[in-house]
Amino acid sequence: MTKIQRVEKIVGGLLMLACSLLLLLYPETGLYIVALILCASLLVSGIRNLIFYFTMARHMVGGKSMLYRGIIVLDLGIFTLSMVDDVNLYIMLYLLIIHAFSGVMDIMRALEARRYGGSWRRSLLNGVVNLAIAVLSVVVVFLHSADDLVFLYAVCLLYSGFVQLASAFRKTAIVYIQ
Repeated sequence: MTKIQRVEKIVGGLLMLACSLLLLLYPETGLYIVALILCASLLVSGIRNLIFYFTMARHMVGGKSMLYRGIIVLDLGIFTLSMVDDVNLYIMLYLLIIHAFSGVMDIMRALEARRYGGSWRRSLLNGVVNLAIAVLSVVVVFLHSADDLVFLYAVCLLYSGFVQLASAFRKTAIVYIQ
């Protein structure tokens, strides 16, 4: 990991921690803040994927998938921005889909790493936490509590911020080819 990537991870983790604290302090306006955070993150991610496609990925094998991913994520961000008035359902769907998919992928990655003798415990823990968040979001849907939804999203941001900071300060292995 380069120094610039470390700084990006540190700044991203600190922003996540600040947003989670803001949500915990002001839960009454938290749903709109959560919707704006989701919109901003989707828009930035979509634009970033499109820039990556136009600068590098169009010359790579399978580069068109970055174009499609960028367009879909950018469109999803614009769609979310247009639906800010009815926020509960969309935020819950995002939490459910993103965390369930991420949890399943992390668990599958951990099982594969265990089979091949790699480090798998951190990936398994991350997958279990993401699946637990998805289950909790389903429970919050049935309770119809906006404050619980804001609290759950704040805890997710807090967890993600700490994971970002931990990965920024973790030493990376340098492979030398001889």
